[in-house]
Order: sequence, then structure tokens, then C-alpha cells
Amino acid sequence: MNISYNWIKEYLDLDVSATDLAEKIERTSVEVDSVVRPADGLKKIVVGHVNSLVAHPDSDHLHICEVDVGDDQPSQIVCGAPNVAAGQNVIVALPGSRIANNVKIKRSKMRGVESDGMICSLQEIGFSEDVVPKEYADGIYVLPADAQPGEPVFGLLGMDDSLIDLDVTPNRGDMLSLNGTLRDLAAIYDQPVKLDQPAVKETGEAIADQLTLHVDAALAPQYRMRLVRDLKIAPSPMWLQIRLWNAGIRPINNVVDVTNYIMLKYGQPLHAFDYDKFTGQDVYVRTANAGEQLTTLDENDHDLDPKDIVIADGQAPIALAGVMGGLSTAITGQTHTVAIEAAVFEHDHIRKAAQRHHLHTDASQRFERGVNQAGVQDALDAAAQLMDELASGAVQTGTAVGSNQQPDPAVIPLTLTHVNAVLGMDLKQAQVTHILESLGFTVAVDGDQMTVTVPIRRNDIHIPADLLEEIARIYGYDNIPVTLPTGRMTQGRLTPAQRLMRATRHSLEALGLNQAISYALTTEDKAKMFMMRESVPTKLAWPMSVDHAVLRMNLITGLLDDLAYNAARKVKDVALYEQGRVFYREDGTDRPSEEEHIAGAITGTLMPQAWNQPAQAVDFYQVKGIVAAYLQDMAVNGEVTYVPNQEMPEMHPGRTADILVHGHRIGYLGEIHPTIAKQFKIGTTYVFELNLQAIIEMPKQENQYDVISRYPAITRDIAMLVDDEVTNEQVVNLIEKRGGAYLQSVKLFDVYAGVKVPKGKKSLAYTLTYQDKHATLVDDAVNQAFAKVTKRLEDELGAEIR
Repeated sequence: MNISYNWIKEYLDLDVSATDLAEKIERTSVEVDSVVRPADGLKKIVVGHVNSLVAHPDSDHLHICEVDVGDDQPSQIVCGAPNVAAGQNVIVALPGSRIANNVKIKRSKMRGVESDGMICSLQEIGFSEDVVPKEYADGIYVLPADAQPGEPVFGLLGMDDSLIDLDVTPNRGDMLSLNGTLRDLAAIYDQPVKLDQPAVKETGEAIADQLTLHVDAALAPQYRMRLVRDLKIAPSPMWLQIRLWNAGIRPINNVVDVTNYIMLKYGQPLHAFDYDKFTGQDVYVRTANAGEQLTTLDENDHDLDPKDIVIADGQAPIALAGVMGGLSTAITGQTHTVAIEAAVFEHDHIRKAAQRHHLHTDASQRFERGVNQAGVQDALDAAAQLMDELASGAVQTGTAVGSNQQPDPAVIPLTLTHVNAVLGMDLKQAQVTHILESLGFTVAVDGDQMTVTVPIRRNDIHIPADLLEEIARIYGYDNIPVTLPTGRMTQGRLTPAQRLMRATRHSLEALGLNQAISYALTTEDKAKMFMMRESVPTKLAWPMSVDHAVLRMNLITGLLDDLAYNAARKVKDVALYEQGRVFYREDGTDRPSEEEHIAGAITGTLMPQAWNQPAQAVDFYQVKGIVAAYLQDMAVNGEVTYVPNQEMPEMHPGRTADILVHGHRIGYLGEIHPTIAKQFKIGTTYVFELNLQAIIEMPKQENQYDVISRYPAITRDIAMLVDDEVTNEQVVNLIEKRGGAYLQSVKLFDVYAGVKVPKGKKSLAYTLTYQDKHATLVDDAVNQAFAKVTKRLEDELGAEIR
């Protein structure tokens, strides 16, 4: 929310700069995003009076204007704006001036005619398109008739003000208004503040004879209306337009602008209806009926939900309550009677309606956070009186009240001892009382005990801890003395699960992968891919976008998105891993269970081409080696096996394996199916995903270290013919089982299947390494162990030793 520094100074006597004030607000109340002075960077932009103009001889849209800019002689300026006319006061950028985006204006010729400057639109001097009045959106801005030629325009347009952009947190809805901000600043600077409240001059008939309200108090605890007749719709005076566009709101007319002005000042959203467009004199606050529609002021059509709160006349909805009014009762140039609405709506309904219809307005923002329920009538009265003054309206007698349920103020007990114990200070009773009273709280003191009554406008204060926060921030966080903590100190350390997760990152990064972090939210189609077990998707009730609507049930699709992002930028060699949670939910349950997973995705090459080696594309065995090394690093104590898997539709049926530890599936690895690679627009990619939660809970091999033998090793090579169905795993397992006590390793070094071996056979060759860690190994012991292995291979696997 942009708040005007000059507006603040009308109520508080501050001798600090806008920047210093913003810094004080940031340290004490809410964050400040920026402090902007719109005139900064602009120069030599003045008021000009158009004395006369003639058409350009070589153009059908340009005009040659004689403009008085306060000099002895008028200037000649060529202008192409469609609305330029003689007698206007306009914005003129003189030669040598700087306008928006640091553009310098020079003397120039336009189609052969000299032009001494430029007649500007508001956009050209830095105004946002969103705040420019519609009648000037496509042309130059016309200044008031009393503007003096040659006078700088910055003061006339409010550009010499400083605008403080407050980033108001959800609990401080009271600071979405000038009055709320003033109350906080009055306490911070310990100054009195008197907020003005005009008296309403009622000159019309009783409103009870003209308007009847029917309100469901559960939907609108407070709902009130006033009528103002005989209005004359016109542009707002300059001071009001400045207030609005400096706050980021487009001026419309003197009725709509009053409602927006009161919202900025009081924090109470208002809405003005064209009363003459009502069907009957009954107004209803209710939920929408099935099939009802509403065209809102932005001219968009909305199918209403039965949970939406609507304002309706006797025939149909005329507004989406708390969000936006309807076009059917909009204020126009022909409006004569206005019904002003001021209300408090149930905030959950407003928040969900704004999300449902994608209408996040200034009004909905305030209703969602909570408005001052004790100030609804004051805001309504101020709006009615201002319409009387600015639009010559006649305020009808009385207020129509449909509901009036005000909450009781919070009454909170507090002790001085507790204040000082928590804050670590030695405050006096008078200090604490003064701080609370400066915030508008009522304090009753009885010895050490205080009873604090919180005004209704501060709906964020409920418990003693809230009062402690108020005392600390107004006293000044930087004034609280610095002390060392006392009490028993404990050494911080990671849990076993945290240590293993950290070791996971170190291991995979050492193996050549880089960490990626993906969204936990995805599409339903992606969530259902690469799943390790049956689950139903968990959908968000109010997703930010269709691409982030479902909780993920795998990590791989997020990594594939990352690979696709890199591939689109010509980065072909990518190796990523991600550690995070997936969300599984059983049908019929509300909440999913969370499970830690680890996944990787590799495309291209792990080892790039070099002078001594060619580039080699990643394959199944490289990824299997990464997974095996990782499981060894994690000290998994159990037999790890790899079983072919042909049932996952997203994986290549001949290059995918399940990963089992002691027969329990903990994950899978392999190549993604070519159709999936095409869907993600990536090349051949290998992936793995493991249940990290299961790895954390598995028993670990605590000591993986072994003594390095001082004695030499002996190797034996063995080559054999086996059936195609015999796997390397079967051969290795049999050799390790029957190889004897001195067998240290078995390594496959050759595989051949071709014309030189019988059909249905393949040739496998292994190197067996033997070593005794305590003595020199002799050939006889090795030969005996090798002979046993050879016989077992022949007997159990039908191997033919070559």
C-alpha cells in the first residue's frame, strides 16, 4: 500500500525525512518495500497554456501549437495528441528537459516544422497506465484552469510528495489505511493525533421509506447503507485525484473517487450503487443461487458459486460482496441517486470468492485481513458528507441498518513482573501504561496487575504475548539491552536421519551429480508418473496455477523438467539429483503421508571427451554403478540385488531394474521410455529413485573399514560358455559363495556373443583375485579353491570352461 508522506504530515508534526520515517516504520511496525518521489529524475517540465493551434501542412494528425510557457515569447510546439485544443493548460517538457525513463527532450523539426519542446501525457512523465483517468488515457492531460504558465507541474500533480510503500502483513489489516498508520506513528513518535470526523448534514427524507435491507448476519455481521440524491456527476477536484493516483488508484468521478478515498483513509471498503437501477427498494445480502451470473465492473461475466456472498435487489445479484460491484448498477454520468454500502463481511467467504473468480481487489484485500468493525458508521457518514460537498448531493435522513453485530473488545490480564521477565528489562509501571495508552488501549492498574482493554480495530491482539510484542516494538527493539542467555546449555547436533541426508548429498555430488530443487507441486499427469507404489493424488483446494495443483508422488518428473530446461538452452550433458518428499495418499483419507526420497537423472555424458578418452554416452551400467556406490556409502547392511522390471510404463522395458535389499524393493533405475523422453523434449535419459526413508530405517554396517594386506595377491582368469538366460549376477554369486576364504573380488572383463560361439550361448570372462591378509598365499591353496569354483560352475550353471 502506497501512503503519502505529505498526507501523514497533515496530522502529525514530524521533523524527519520520508526515508527516515520509512526506516522507523520498518523497524517498528511493518516492512517498507520502497520510498519513491515521483518527481525524482525529471526536470524542466512546466505548465503551458495553448494560445492557438493550426493543422500541420504535411500531416493529417499533427498540430502546430502556440504555447505560453511563462517566457517573454510563446513557444511553437508540434503535437499529435487528438485532444489538444486552444485554451487548455497542458504539461510541457521544455528543450533540455528529462521525462520518464531518462528521455531527454531537444529542439527538433517534425516534418519540417520547428518544435520547441513537447506537450506531454501523464504516462510520458512517469505515471502508470493504471492510474491515468480514462478520458486522458489516449492523449495529453489537461491541467486545471488556474494553473500558471511556466510553473513547474510537480506540485500541481502531487509528484513532489514521497510515497511510502508499506508491505502490510496479514495480521495488521489496520495499517491498510491512513488512520491506522497514523495511530501507530503517533505511538512510535509519542505524539497526540486527532483524526477528523465530519458531521453529516442530512436534508432529505427518512431512508426507512426508501430502502429496506434483508441481511444474513452470518455472512455480513454489519451491513449499512445511506442514500444521497440529486448528485451531479463530474470529475473530482485535483486534490482528490492526486490522493488516489499516488495510492495507485485511477480517478473515475466525484462519487466513485469518494468511496476509494474513504477506503484509503479509514480502511473501510465502500461501494456506490446507482439506486435508480435497483429493481424495487429491497436489498438482500445472501449466498448466490445455482445458475446465477453477474457481470462485474470490469465487464467480465462470472458464473456464481453457491458459496459466494452476493448483494441482490428483488430480481438478481448486483454485486459480488466484498470483491467487486456489478455493471448493472454502476455509477455513470446519468446517475442522480446513490446508495452507499458499508459492511463487514465474513472474511473466509471473501478470500475464497476472490480466489475463485480471480478478482483480487483493494476491497477484498482489506476484508480478508479484517476491517475496523467499530468504524463502519464513521466511514459511511464521511463518504455521504463528502458526496454532499463534492457532488452537491442531498443526504437522506438516517442510515439503513441490516445487521449490527460488533464483537466485544478483548480484555487481557497482564502483570508488570511478567512484562519485565519476558522482555529482559526493568520497565516501570508508568512506562508500560503510557505505551499501551498511546496505542489507544485502556489500562486499569491494580498494583502489579494490569487489565488491558484492546480497541476493536486491533483484531490482532488476543493474548498477553500480543501485548508484550506491542510494548517491545513501541519501546524500540534497539533500546532493549543486550544480554547473554542464561541456563543450561546443550550441544547442538544432527539427528542420525539428518546426518544420513547430508551424507547423501556429499556422496552423490562426489559421484558427479549436481543438486536440483524442484517444486513439490505439479500437474496430476506428472504426479502419477514413475510411482513406486499405489496412491491417489492429493489436489490443492486453491492452486496458484494449473501447473502447481497436485502434490508430487515422484521426484523424477521434476528432474526431467530441469533437463528439458537445460536442453532448450543447448546444454546436453546434465547430471542432477534431488532429495525431497513425495506424498502418498490412500483413497478415502484426507491427508497424505510424507516419504523422503532420493532421485537422479542423467542425460548426455558423464565424462566429456578429452585427449586421452572419447566421450561416452551414459548407460544403464554407469547409473547402476552410481546407485551401488551410493548404497555402499550409506552403509546399507544387506544383500543388494537388481531384478529386471518390465511393468513401469514410463521406463524402457528392457533397460529397467528394481533395486532390492534383502528382497525388499527400495527403488528402481533404468532408461526412461523413448515416448516419455519425447514428451519432455529431451534425449536418452537414465534415472533412479530410491526410498530414502527406508534406507534411513535400515540397519547399517557401522564399521566398513578393513586392514590393507601387506601380502601379494594372486589372480586367476576364467572364461566360460553359458546359456543366454544365465545372468552375470548368478555367476558372480556362485563364485563368491564357493570361492573360498581367500577370494577378495570377482570382476567381469569380457562378454562376447557372436558367430564364434554356439547359438543361444554367450562367453563370459572373469578375473578372480585371491589374497591372505595375514600371510603369503601359496599357489596350491589358490588352485584348490579355483578348481572348486570351476566344478560348481559346470555342475550348477552348465558352464563350459574354455
